[in-house]
Amino acid sequence: MDSHYNSVHNTTLLAMGASEFTEQAPLSAVPVELETISQNLWQGNMFLNEEFTLKNLINQRQNYPYPIIHLATHAQFNSGNISNSYIQLWDEKLRLNQVRKLGWSQPPVELLVLSACQTAVGNKEAELGFAGFAVATGVKSVLASLWLVSDEGTLGLMTEFYSHLGNTNIKAEVLRQTQLAMLKGKVAIKDGILRGSGSRGEVSLPPELAHQKNQNFSHPYYWAGFTMVGSPW
Repeated sequence: MDSHYNSVHNTTLLAMGASEFTEQAPLSAVPVELETISQNLWQGNMFLNEEFTLKNLINQRQNYPYPIIHLATHAQFNSGNISNSYIQLWDEKLRLNQVRKLGWSQPPVELLVLSACQTAVGNKEAELGFAGFAVATGVKSVLASLWLVSDEGTLGLMTEFYSHLGNTNIKAEVLRQTQLAMLKGKVAIKDGILRGSGSRGEVSLPPELAHQKNQNFSHPYYWAGFTMVGSPW
């Protein structure tokens, strides 16, 4: 683990993800998540659905050394051969054994955010799953999940996380502040609007999610499954 501290303040992030799938349930919150993070809460470039390909993921990082990479999609960890586990891209699956080919160590990615299910789940052949593999290949810190997460709850957590990231130096402390805000009921959907703590502003939800008039994310199911792997700094 590389424990040297490098600030991510005033950096540019790469935000990529998919909301539509042929064999899996849609993720209606992903477009809102990517746009809010890359355009409002942070400075970055966003690529959605057809643009979320393995070739584009590799090319974007080769063209610019993004210190933060944010991936929002489906993921699944399966026992057995490590190639059985995957992160779903638009037209293919990024297998666990392909992580080393992404070039995330030159220069090192300072923060990888895996906004998907079970991205920190592993076994004795792949400790901590995708998060563990990413750290082993040179990524400094990975924010990942231990179980099947809620689409709208993850939207709340991720937008809250980035609203704190610009004000706090230690990434693990940013996650702690985010989880405390959710525990205290400061992150919630009310009348089709996602509200968070502080002054980040409100996030309007798409029709698919706006029908949820009131939803509180204080239950640990929504926030306790996310963990920081690698360097806490």
